[in-house]
Amino acid sequence: MSDNDSRLNLIKVATPLFAEKGFNGVNVREIASVAGINVSMISYYFGGKEGLYGAVLKEQFAALLRVSEIAQLDLEPMEKFELYVRETVARYRQNPYLLRFYTSELTNPTPCFATIVKPAIQGVVTTLQRFFADGLSHHQFRDGLNPTDTAIALAGMINFYFLLEPATSELIGHSPERDQELTGNIMDIFKNGVLK
Repeated sequence: MSDNDSRLNLIKVATPLFAEKGFNGVNVREIASVAGINVSMISYYFGGKEGLYGAVLKEQFAALLRVSEIAQLDLEPMEKFELYVRETVARYRQNPYLLRFYTSELTNPTPCFATIVKPAIQGVVTTLQRFFADGLSHHQFRDGLNPTDTAIALAGMINFYFLLEPATSELIGHSPERDQELTGNIMDIFKNGVLK
């Protein structure tokens, strides 16, 4: 196995362990045991547990970089918001541990919060602010709405939906087959709150 394959395998093995137990709930021996490697390899590839955890977070939060790509598209602001909603729903389907890392880092921040998590979240909010400011400048949205509050409310609505999934699965289906309907419902709520 190449160095890169070994490194990627460690990230793959460590991701669910850190997601389920948190940074402090996992030790390097456990990670090494599950990965089937010598514990010294974690230091070799990552400089220790914190470095490995940082690599896991970088991989998880890299999915948020797509939001800045949406900003570059030649779309109307509301189309950008809808694409953001669709891709956020898809992001949670493809990265089932991402929300665990979000909540863990927001409630129990590690040193990685300031360097990885906070900049990623701020990047999303800043991009959504620009979408909203663009819509305001074109008189598409209600005057008087704060772009930052609006951006955080939209992001929070989607995040909270997925956060509540374990507690609401008996009330509503959370299967991927409903993603189109979910996106439509989120956009309806959002549009009713922001359109003129």
